[in-house]
Amino acid sequence: MNILLFGNGGQLGTGLSHLLKPLGRVTALSQADLDLTDLSALEQTVLRQKPDIIINAAAYTAVDKAESEPEKVQLINAQAPGVMAQAARRVGAAMIHFSTDYVFDGSASEPYTEEMSPSPNSIYGETKLAGERLVQQATDDHLIFRTAWVYSLYGQNFLNTMLRLARERDQLSIVDDQVGSPTWAGMLAHMTTRVVEQMGETARIPEGKAGLYHLVCRGQTSWYGFAERIMQLTGNDQVKLEPIPTEQYPTPAQRPAWSVLAVDKFEKAFDIHIPDWEYSLNACLYETLLAGRL
Repeated sequence: MNILLFGNGGQLGTGLSHLLKPLGRVTALSQADLDLTDLSALEQTVLRQKPDIIINAAAYTAVDKAESEPEKVQLINAQAPGVMAQAARRVGAAMIHFSTDYVFDGSASEPYTEEMSPSPNSIYGETKLAGERLVQQATDDHLIFRTAWVYSLYGQNFLNTMLRLARERDQLSIVDDQVGSPTWAGMLAHMTTRVVEQMGETARIPEGKAGLYHLVCRGQTSWYGFAERIMQLTGNDQVKLEPIPTEQYPTPAQRPAWSVLAVDKFEKAFDIHIPDWEYSLNACLYETLLAGRL
């Protein structure tokens, strides 16, 4: 396979760039390699590479900063994926694109399915939803994976923030009224790679399986519950955690209070079992330990 990966160096892109290598030739591009706001250069890159599969793990993910940079966020999260999908159709490539739980407003009380109507309440969510729709309009040969609460060894995320704060403070206040499914980027990369393996040498999405899927770890917890488990597993039980409501931690962008996504459709379509969030957290921390970071 000839795979063109956008988002190298990010949480998900880093894992994908390693796992995909045995499947063929992988061209992994970071923001430093290609500015996704340059739509003309982006299109020319795809046309020049002529990939069999395009995987877009790149996004503008600074949720709060996005509220003050709507034009830039629109370019990266919406227009760029649309250009990728249009170019993919021109060269005959399949496309895998990642989206987010922020396309929902968080007012539900049961896991969101792919059939539920999105209703974003932030610039980030609005632009990610626009990106989904542009990909869907441009090519039928696509997979869109919505995910949520992503963490890893790399970059800025909740896990790394908790590990850093545990070294600096003896008490932390953590939001306890936002509920979701912590999702290890390593799990996401592994699941995506297994889907690519199923596409085989033809690099085609299996018949009847193109479309939109939710892909997060199973189970649910609050940010407080996530932090509590991190502290327990890393031997930081001495750090006192205080549960607080969202109103005590105001942010420029509104977060969904409920971010639990149903994953049954993905598991059934690709015959892949998705692990529980606590199992994945253990796996991630074991990898962190091996890397000498704990």
